[in-house]
Amino acid sequence: MKNIIITGTSRGIGFALVENLVKGGHHVFAITRQSEKLKALAEMHSNLHIINVAITEPKGINDVVMQVQNQWEKVDIIIHNAGKLIHKPFFKTTTQDFLDIYKVNVFAVAELTRAILPFLHKGSHVVALSSMGGVQGSMKFAGLSAYSSSKGALITLMELLAEEYKNSGISFNTLALGAVQTEMLNEAFPDYQAPITATDMANYIANFALTGNNIYNGKVLQVSNSTP
Repeated sequence: MKNIIITGTSRGIGFALVENLVKGGHHVFAITRQSEKLKALAEMHSNLHIINVAITEPKGINDVVMQVQNQWEKVDIIIHNAGKLIHKPFFKTTTQDFLDIYKVNVFAVAELTRAILPFLHKGSHVVALSSMGGVQGSMKFAGLSAYSSSKGALITLMELLAEEYKNSGISFNTLALGAVQTEMLNEAFPDYQAPITATDMANYIANFALTGNNIYNGKVLQVSNSTP
């Protein structure tokens, strides 16, 4: 059984990932800022631990590290699922909008990974969830300048970490997801119906997190059957 950290777990893919992996018997730290939905799940599964923090703040990162130190000797998997999306025309998008997006989608990933590095080991797998919009040459959509560019930066960050730590036995991979029917998608595009449910995508991601590092390192896999 693996020790797994998952960010952004209050809803959507993150919550479905927690449910999948906890039911599979793995030990999960679910990082969230809204824990109400997770509490019911934690009451049924002693292997689920909720960490109610903001990973965009230094105190939140420190709290996660303390929890890992107190309860685990090592971390087998990190799934960077937390994300923020703004759908707004570029000429209306402010510097603060870009900072808010990058703070969640890029900076927090870097900070949490750096903080957990001492607990990673040969065979550990760090998985970042990016977007098809962040893949060079893919179809782009108006109004997502901050979001899609941040997801492109995330892809490059993970490729660089794979190179820097290639001799450690730690794998870093990115899944570039297509449209998934989640609350975040519905808030940004209320008239669009995605072909994949959060649960179906979470099942794929969970399996990849557990086994994908046996084959991949430093790769970005496009996980989409549609445009977007």
